[in-house]
Amino acid sequence: MLVTISTTGDTDPGGVDALDLGHLLHKHPGRAQTFSLSVGDAHVFYPEATSERCTAALLLEVDPVGLARSRRFGGDTLALAQYVNDRPYASSSMVAVAIGQVFRTAMGGRSTSLPERAAAPMPLEVTLTSVPSELDQDGTGLATRLFAPLGWDVEEHRRLLDETHPAWGPAPTVGLTLRGTVRLGHALRHLYVLLPVLDDAKHYWVNDDEVGKLLRAGEGWLADHPLRDLITARYLAHQRGMVVDATDRLLGVEDVVGDTVGAATADRDGAATADREARHTPDDPAAEPDHAPLYRRRADAVMAALHDVGAHTVADLGCGEGALLMRLKSDRSFTTVIGSDVSPRELARAERRLHLDEASDAERARIRLVQSSVTYLDDRIAGLDAAVLMEVVEHVDPGRLPALEVSVFAVARPGAVIVTTPNAEHNVRFPHLDAGHVRHEDHRFEWTRGAFRAWSQRVAADNGYVVEYRPVGDDDAEVGPPTQMAVFRRSDLATAGTVAAA
Repeated sequence: MLVTISTTGDTDPGGVDALDLGHLLHKHPGRAQTFSLSVGDAHVFYPEATSERCTAALLLEVDPVGLARSRRFGGDTLALAQYVNDRPYASSSMVAVAIGQVFRTAMGGRSTSLPERAAAPMPLEVTLTSVPSELDQDGTGLATRLFAPLGWDVEEHRRLLDETHPAWGPAPTVGLTLRGTVRLGHALRHLYVLLPVLDDAKHYWVNDDEVGKLLRAGEGWLADHPLRDLITARYLAHQRGMVVDATDRLLGVEDVVGDTVGAATADRDGAATADREARHTPDDPAAEPDHAPLYRRRADAVMAALHDVGAHTVADLGCGEGALLMRLKSDRSFTTVIGSDVSPRELARAERRLHLDEASDAERARIRLVQSSVTYLDDRIAGLDAAVLMEVVEHVDPGRLPALEVSVFAVARPGAVIVTTPNAEHNVRFPHLDAGHVRHEDHRFEWTRGAFRAWSQRVAADNGYVVEYRPVGDDDAEVGPPTQMAVFRRSDLATAGTVAAA
């Protein structure tokens, strides 16, 4: 399996040197290198290396017998299929793994010697051998449909399956050439994600970690790709739960409607975990604030509200996998941070994401995870400066809302409670949302602005709080913002301008 990456340079004074490719890949053009990987031996060498044109080649050698004997190689149930297959010869997930391991730093877009070059698009030509590329009804190969929307000029060199038997038709694999002006890190990430998609198979067991890999490698391009659903499903080996997870987190809850991602997992007696992955998606550092996705603007608004009320000890109720906790962890003004969720699976993810297993004792005392429901009384979240219910209440059955009100406002009784929830009136602005439908199939209800204010004012009056309302997202003059926020402050602390415990 062979991959080549080429770029051109300019010999004029002050021009670009094609040999910069070696710096960006962190592989010296003057010597061949071999790397022993889990998928075989990867050889990196440069067939041409001049200032005018430089080509880096990655040759992956795999042992077909070793693959057949390996417990990691898999999925085939027939014994014969372990030995009669194209795995050692077709560009597949093994090549993607090799790219990810050999060019890891370059794939991340990092270069200490040439940071400006790493951050800038450059002319690239990428060639691959024996790439699976099934034809659609119009005769267009899947490789073209996957790479062309990313700015690549795509050439598929397809031969007959057997020159002596033309009736057998074209081969399922092609020689693939990609040309474009693309950042090197982006180009490597495109290959890393799309090669397993083209093959529609992975040579290793797919677990929950693959969702994070997909989101990191797909950052900035996957959410808007016209074949996003196909890419997500194939990359995650059609594991339904993982596909739901990844799609939610890619889009944000406001874009997930109807049957787009299928059924969600919820706590039927309390806060659901269904779309909290979406609201807890990692930030996109390249996004402009005014054009940031709603999940990011929502989290920004929550963080701003926490600072406005002067909170230092905070609980994220329904924390999901912990992206808001990541923000709270990095802000040292928060001295105690508690993440609460009903799902042990989400708490385990949050623990991994927060790297609590590697944290100091002091940090583990500062950041705590507890299994609980927003409808249960729990002393562990009592007496804090603030509690956050971000996109949680709409997952609670209406009949269980009184239990939530008692557990959070009457018993836990934090100095402030910050609640965000969808504004049902804004749903008409979503073109793919049918009239009368909620934004996510697990939502038990969605409040209008009037209904949310009526509930908030009653809860505040019953429990000794005052409440303030804030829009989140663009505040439409006719239908209001997509998300509505209520900031509750305890009446006995609000006059002081802070909720920090006395």
